[in-house]
Amino acid sequence: MGKGLTYRDAGVDIDAGDAFADAIQALMRRTFGPRIIDLPDGFAGLCALHPDGILARRYRRPVLAACCDGVGTKLKVAFMMDKHDTVGIDLVAMSINDLITVGAEPLIFLDYIATARVEKDKLERIIAGIVEGCIQANCALIGGETAEMPDFYQPGEYDLAGFATGIVEKERIIDGKRIAPGDVVIGLASSGLHSNGYTLARKVFFDKARMRVDNRVDELGCTLGEELLRPTRIYAATVRTVLGHYRSRHAVHAVAHITGGGLRANIERLLPPRCEVRIKKGSWQVPAVFHLLQRLGDIEEEEMYRVFNMGIGLVLIVAAHNANVILRLLKHQKETAFIIGEVRQGRRGVVLKD
Repeated sequence: MGKGLTYRDAGVDIDAGDAFADAIQALMRRTFGPRIIDLPDGFAGLCALHPDGILARRYRRPVLAACCDGVGTKLKVAFMMDKHDTVGIDLVAMSINDLITVGAEPLIFLDYIATARVEKDKLERIIAGIVEGCIQANCALIGGETAEMPDFYQPGEYDLAGFATGIVEKERIIDGKRIAPGDVVIGLASSGLHSNGYTLARKVFFDKARMRVDNRVDELGCTLGEELLRPTRIYAATVRTVLGHYRSRHAVHAVAHITGGGLRANIERLLPPRCEVRIKKGSWQVPAVFHLLQRLGDIEEEEMYRVFNMGIGLVLIVAAHNANVILRLLKHQKETAFIIGEVRQGRRGVVLKD
C-alpha cells in the first residue's frame, strides 16, 4: 500500500510552522514588562491589570480599550522591494495610534499573519518589526497566529492584522465631549504617507508615472521605495507624557489619529454639536511626497486632503491656556508640532481654509 497523502503534500508544512513559532519566543519576550505572566506553551497570553511591585501603576476604575487594524496595500511595496522588517512597525502603529486617542495606556498586542507558505527568515523579519513597534509603544507582544494558506495567497505574499488592548481610568477617558469654542488644534507631524492611501499612491507612481521602487527621486532625497516604506509614527510615548503632565485636570479635550478620510473626517467624528474646527492650510510643512503625488497624479487638492494625512499624523485639541505648555512638552519629546487651527462656535464640522 502506498504512502498516504499528507498536509505537506497539500502545501502546508506543520514542521516549518512549529519551528517558526519556537524561533520568535525570544523576540516576543523583549516586549514583556511586569504585567505579563509568561505562559510560553499556552493557548492564550496573560496580562495582569494590577501588577506586583512598588512602582506598579494601579487604576481605581479601570476600563479596557481595544482596537484592530492592518497595513493595507502598503504591503505590495514590501513585496516589490523584498523588504519586510518595517511593515510590522506599521501594523503596531495603526492600532496603537487609535488606542491612545481615548487616553488609554497600551498593554498588549497580538498579530495575525496569513501567508502562502511559511518562510522562516521572512516571517522573523516581520516579527522583528512588530517587536520594535511594541517597544516604541511600550506594550507587550503576547501572542499571535500564523496561517499557511497556499491556495489562497500568491507565492511570496502575505497579509497582516494587529489587535491592541489598553487600559484607561474611567474619569480620564478622552471622548471629545469637552471640546469647546476657543480650543486650539495642535498637529503632530507624520513621517509621510504612514499606511493610508496606498492604492491611489501605487496607481499614481507605478501605473501612471511608470516609476520603479529603486528610482532615486531628488525631491524625496531617497528612492521611491524607501519613501513609500517609511514606517508609520507611533505617538504613544508622546501622548503619555502630555497626559501625565495633567493628571489633575483635562487639558487635552480630544485626540484624533489622521488616517483614511484625512483631517476632516477624523476630527469631525469627535466634535460635539455647534463646534466647528477651522484648519489653516500652510500652517505646517507638507512633506514632499504629497506634492509629488498630487503633481504626477493630477489629483485635486480636496481629494488629497480626503485620502492622505498631508503631513499631520495625530491631532490634539487642547484648552487654549494649556497650548503653549503642551507645545513645549511636545518639543521636549522631539516632536515636530504646529498650531494648525482652532475651534469656533458654528455648524458641526471641519473647514480647511487657505
